[in-house]
Amino acid sequence: MPAARLIRAWIAADPRHGQIATLAALLTYGVVALAFDVTAAQAAVTIGTALAVQRLGDWRIGAPWRSGAKSALISSLSLCLLLRTDHLAWTAAGAALAVGSKFLVRVGGKHVFNPTNGALVALLLLTDAVWVSPGQWGTGATFAFAIASAGLAVVHRSARSDVTLAFITAYAALVAGRSLALGEPLSIPLHRLESGAFLLFSFFMISDPKTTPDSRAGRVLFAGLVAFGAWYVHFRLFRPNGFLWALAVASLAVPLIDRLLPGHRYAWPRTLALPRLHWRFPMTRPIALLLVTLTASLATAAPAAAFCGFYVARAGSTIFNKASQVVLARDGDRTVLTMANDFRGDPREFAMVIPVPTAITREQIHVADAALVAHVDAYTAPRLVEYFDADPCARRYPLSEAMSLGASQAPSPAADRAERRAKHLGVTIEARYTVGEYDILILSAQQSSGLETWLRESGYRIPAGASAVLGSYIRQNMRFFVARVNLQQQSALGFSTLRPLQVAYEWPKFMLPIRLGMVNADGAQELFVYTLTRRGRVESTNYRTVKLQTDVEIPAYLKDPAEFGKMYRAMFDQHVRREDMRAVFLEYAWDMGWCDPCAADPLSRDELRQLGVSWLDGAGDRARPTFARMPGGAADVFVTRLHVRYDQAHFPEDLVFQETGDRTNFQGRYVLRHAWTGPMACAEGETYRREVRARQVREAEALASLTGWHLADIRRRQGAGPVAPPADPAADVAPWWRKLWK
Repeated sequence: MPAARLIRAWIAADPRHGQIATLAALLTYGVVALAFDVTAAQAAVTIGTALAVQRLGDWRIGAPWRSGAKSALISSLSLCLLLRTDHLAWTAAGAALAVGSKFLVRVGGKHVFNPTNGALVALLLLTDAVWVSPGQWGTGATFAFAIASAGLAVVHRSARSDVTLAFITAYAALVAGRSLALGEPLSIPLHRLESGAFLLFSFFMISDPKTTPDSRAGRVLFAGLVAFGAWYVHFRLFRPNGFLWALAVASLAVPLIDRLLPGHRYAWPRTLALPRLHWRFPMTRPIALLLVTLTASLATAAPAAAFCGFYVARAGSTIFNKASQVVLARDGDRTVLTMANDFRGDPREFAMVIPVPTAITREQIHVADAALVAHVDAYTAPRLVEYFDADPCARRYPLSEAMSLGASQAPSPAADRAERRAKHLGVTIEARYTVGEYDILILSAQQSSGLETWLRESGYRIPAGASAVLGSYIRQNMRFFVARVNLQQQSALGFSTLRPLQVAYEWPKFMLPIRLGMVNADGAQELFVYTLTRRGRVESTNYRTVKLQTDVEIPAYLKDPAEFGKMYRAMFDQHVRREDMRAVFLEYAWDMGWCDPCAADPLSRDELRQLGVSWLDGAGDRARPTFARMPGGAADVFVTRLHVRYDQAHFPEDLVFQETGDRTNFQGRYVLRHAWTGPMACAEGETYRREVRARQVREAEALASLTGWHLADIRRRQGAGPVAPPADPAADVAPWWRKLWK
């Protein structure tokens, strides 16, 4: 039988075959193309544990092995796609919970929880060491269409397309309705509905025929409940993974729905009906083939290894023009926001307008020392390290190792007159403060036009288009933090530059408003976000978070800081183009207690406290190896550095974050290796020279790939002349007779 007919027959025989193939393809795509943090060991443990628990459960109830293995494989592949953890023990626990729940949690002979969903929710409740990354798939339209097409085929074969379509319709209506009510542009709900996580949930999780209601009316009702629950978690509780929580809660109502709206219970096909297939163990070969394919794809993702080296230079935020910096210290719902703007010019022309979620008192506002942000920038900056080859003849080897709005200097009206005018326009001046060199207002408003009018009359130059953005924040009951420079205070304090402003507040939503900053932007904006958290790395939940390419050996001439700065800018430009400017880039993630190599000393406890870290109790750091600890560092603080280049077309909504349990260290690090230049009076010297020439070619090619620069230009800068084809190693060996008459 032709292979195409065989595949079609295999998929047609059982809808789970198509689901297994699609999930395996998605996992391979995620690891190879999207750099998912899934190792071969994690995949093997997940799949192996799921199959083992399924076999044990089938043996206990006397069920045949063939059918159950497919369901276990679907659950384990789904866990590989969604579950993230640094601990294999939790990986195994997730697989065991997913498959074991089918045998242990049943009502009327039917599963209660979707296996994958139940396991994920249980782990999220049990430990902080696991997380789900909803932004990992991004929002690519082509990818979304591919998932939708494949998923629709699968759910149609299992007669559950109604629940999928009902869920998509209900959730889309809720999301679009909210945006319309808030006056948000349609690009925001479209961005949310393009999410790969939303489509995966719609086609591969809520559609599980064994855990959805039996009747069509019941499934439509069930889909509506899940859609509303997910919407409520996302936009009322401001928590991530609303789909998972909503499905887990709604699943408890399925027995009641089946009782009120009974229908025919779904059963998987009992026979495969595959022509000309005579395998003795039908599932053995497909599973083996799948494991081999996945292992091969997962093995292509090489882990980053730490190695010692000498710090040479760093690529901080100063190498980017118009780069804003924000530090977010986050603990539970508590947030301290430190804003270091990049304003250059006359202080009289400066003003800042930032939406804030709650009323702000004087004690919640502070002016910080600019050196604090500079220290965070220096500590987390991508760095250049160098190594020196030893004399090859000595047989020694080196160690491996916010938005700114211009304000004219129009005279301010009297306070009482300003308040009367504000009240007439529907604007409430909730508080006035002078903090350091800043005059600060906390405003609320009933409508955007009134707020815009008041700001203009008060001397603020509001750009065209600000009213619509202000309106969406007003409808969310947000206030506005407005700051401008008090010249007399600045002169009295003796500061010549503007210091960072800090605001402390409590709000469940972990986000950073960026939409106002794009209203008057003259192009793409650069933003550096440094987060200080207790558990681990921070990532975006509504955009892809992508690690920069790191641990790359590059030519030695880039040691000059100016050259390294050019290289890093070009490399970042390449990353942005590859992701179509739709991603947040991870440049650094590390425990503040140490670093390797150190671009700057870790921040002291006092510096961290000033930046908003409130959870250090002075009890001392967790136990660490003596060689790894640094003076002043705090091991209970994890720092993440994110770099975003954004504009309105590619970042339609504000940045939303989540803290993960990932404490794996990561840094942007680029390596220089200097060749030995001394005498080499030994046979190994010729071999070493050939190795250096080959290494220089690799370095040049790596740099060309990183930056998009021309390879020939790089080779000339190396002093190697034009690019030549690789030489035959045998041709480099001098003829025997030449050595006779030296």
